[in-house]
Amino acid sequence: MINSVSTSSPAVVQTKDVKDTDKKPELSEASIRAQTNQQILQASLQVSISSGDKPMQLLFRTAIDKINEVLKPEFGDDAIKNAMGQDNSPEGTAGRIVALSTGFYDAFAKQRPGQDPDKIAEEFTKVIRGGVEQGFKEAKDILKSLQVLDGSIASNVDKTYDLVQKGLDDFLAGKKQKPAEAK
Repeated sequence: MINSVSTSSPAVVQTKDVKDTDKKPELSEASIRAQTNQQILQASLQVSISSGDKPMQLLFRTAIDKINEVLKPEFGDDAIKNAMGQDNSPEGTAGRIVALSTGFYDAFAKQRPGQDPDKIAEEFTKVIRGGVEQGFKEAKDILKSLQVLDGSIASNVDKTYDLVQKGLDDFLAGKKQKPAEAK
């Protein structure tokens, strides 16, 4: 028994060394993006017309992934946690997208000391909108390719998008200084 344990241990260590060495080159941004796209496609294959909230889950996940990608240079990996399994109605999905993404505003602003607060708010909102735009586009493309982007699914995606845009507009308006405050 001792011999079999000692002979198998070096093999396990050697296997780990080979795997660790093999994994290091795969951690490139392109590789991570390819893995993420593959995960999105795998998730999208599970979407069915009869399942009302699955497309909204995919929409939420894709939007959050794109927002995470846009925020990565400023805040690192996984800036926003995916909150699947929650309310996947257009209102719930839009609310989470807006709340999670705008939750990083203070950290974003702190990295820009001395800059005009209105410009910071505009820049931040522009960055978030870019992630939202790309995420919604990719989610819609996936749903179209699966031929499920019609009827209530299409209207829920559009409604979610509109609610996210309104939420970002409201966020920006709330962050911009009022003329009386500037005096």
